[in-house]
Amino acid sequence: MPTYEYRCNACHRKVTLHYKTYAEYDEAVPVCTHCGSADLTRLISRVAIRRSPLGRLMNSDDVNDNAFDDLDTDDPVMLGRMLREMSAETGEDLGGEFEEVVDRLERGESPEDIESSLPDMPADVPPPSPLGGGLGDLGGLDD
Repeated sequence: MPTYEYRCNACHRKVTLHYKTYAEYDEAVPVCTHCGSADLTRLISRVAIRRSPLGRLMNSDDVNDNAFDDLDTDDPVMLGRMLREMSAETGEDLGGEFEEVVDRLERGESPEDIESSLPDMPADVPPPSPLGGGLGDLGGLDD
């Protein structure tokens, strides 16, 4: 909802006017709510951007290790909701597997059950190198 602030040149009071749409603002002739004068000067005011609760939390100056203390890790629905919101905040497509996990959490499935149904990812095998071969094989670049 667009909000604009003005200074009335007749009574010298500050006036705040709210419009439902920008089109409504474009057509409006602002008048002072105190004296009725149309002799107003628009003021530069602070811009407000609406954010989700997680967005406000993550952009807060006082984010610390206790920021997620209220998160109930035993509640898969809450965990799924938080992960979906975090994904939306990043704006990144995290892939089908992420979406599947979040959907299952939001249906109430336990993280342990979800993890046990995912393909095994051996911890001691490094990911493939973008150059081909294993990480130890640098394609003849190692001496």
